[in-house]
Amino acid sequence: MDVLPPEVEQARWKDLDRLLLRQGNLVGPGFEPGPEVKEVLHECLSVLVIGAGGLGCELLKDLALSGFKKIDVIDMDTIDVSNLNRQFLFRMCDVGKSKAEIAAERVMRRVKGVLVTPHFCRIEDKSPEWYKDFHIILLGLDSLEARSWINAVVCSFLEYSDDGSPKIETLKPVVDGGTEGLKGHARVILPGITPCFQCTLWLFPPQVTFPLCTLAETPRSAAHCIEWAHLIHWPQTRSETEFDNDNPDHMKWVYEQALSRASLFSIEGVTLHHTQGVVKNIVPAIPSTNAIVAAACALEALKIATMCSQGLNNYTMYVGTSGIYTHTAAYEKDPECVICSAGVPLEVDAPNATLQQVLDTLMEKFESKIEKPSISYQGTNLYMRGVFEEETRPNLEKPMKELMNGASSGVCIVNDKKLQGPMRIRLIFSSDMEE
Repeated sequence: MDVLPPEVEQARWKDLDRLLLRQGNLVGPGFEPGPEVKEVLHECLSVLVIGAGGLGCELLKDLALSGFKKIDVIDMDTIDVSNLNRQFLFRMCDVGKSKAEIAAERVMRRVKGVLVTPHFCRIEDKSPEWYKDFHIILLGLDSLEARSWINAVVCSFLEYSDDGSPKIETLKPVVDGGTEGLKGHARVILPGITPCFQCTLWLFPPQVTFPLCTLAETPRSAAHCIEWAHLIHWPQTRSETEFDNDNPDHMKWVYEQALSRASLFSIEGVTLHHTQGVVKNIVPAIPSTNAIVAAACALEALKIATMCSQGLNNYTMYVGTSGIYTHTAAYEKDPECVICSAGVPLEVDAPNATLQQVLDTLMEKFESKIEKPSISYQGTNLYMRGVFEEETRPNLEKPMKELMNGASSGVCIVNDKKLQGPMRIRLIFSSDMEE
């Protein structure tokens, strides 16, 4: 890592000094101006950027130029020619190489003194403990599934006090950015305080779908032909192979079949690029939208790191379709969120219900979310699947209150392979509610 001369290093952060070395009317709680704040930002704080695409490239650049000197970036993708119009850290000679590795190399070359560590892998390849080491996590993702996964991971770190308030030292801040054409959003997720991703899943519109009868019988557009090849023709002719939209050969096959079908119905517009967009539900990315949203995300990360200004509460959107429009909204937490709440209420009818009865009630209420749950209370495994099943099986016939050391209510932790993270449930016995 290159080090600049002291006088050059001092001069390059003069704009940052205006924020960190003096008091202001809009500073965040506990802000104390001074050189120590900048030192912590430079030397102590480590941030993780997930995604090194259009938004991720902008995030890496903005964070490095905002004073963050310890940055990690993780991305499983390689660079494609189609990326070059908006992912400005990449060049033609980089095609086929890791996005994370090339992005890290370019940022370190342009911003001296910054260490960017790349990770060329899937986010699921890293353990939850690895994510725990970062002070702030920034998301530059284009997938709801990936967002949900990382949301569950960071919320699993969260611990609550007996009164239901989150323990601040277990809170892992997340700054999420997203773009779709000329629209974008930035949001701050403070698990236990602001709504998590699961709480506001309704913000994301459902994916556009087409009636199967239209695809099979009366296609009227290039998209109809592509979806026919993808959803109908592939299962009919290649049922032994699972379709992988990241496999170039699979995508080429769909394109060729869609092109052939389009010619039968005199439909134009089927291209390989369009095929990729329809199959992956890709909306064309606009570089300026990425830049605006990334700037908002990097600024929120700086606020969280230094408290130099009050933070976003807690969601802002940008619309550039007709002029420039932004709107900030303070969305509310879902008190019964299975991912981030202090405990989803679970009412048990019998005051002396056994652990088996509690599990039965749990399965009935969350039938679609869990399959074979394990349950623990205050760090003690009450019933576990797998190798500990035989050891904990006797607890099934014991009264739940006995297993909870006589407590009439409490928070239990449920784990299940269908869950993306631990689920907290707050047991409420019916007799206690009536009292």
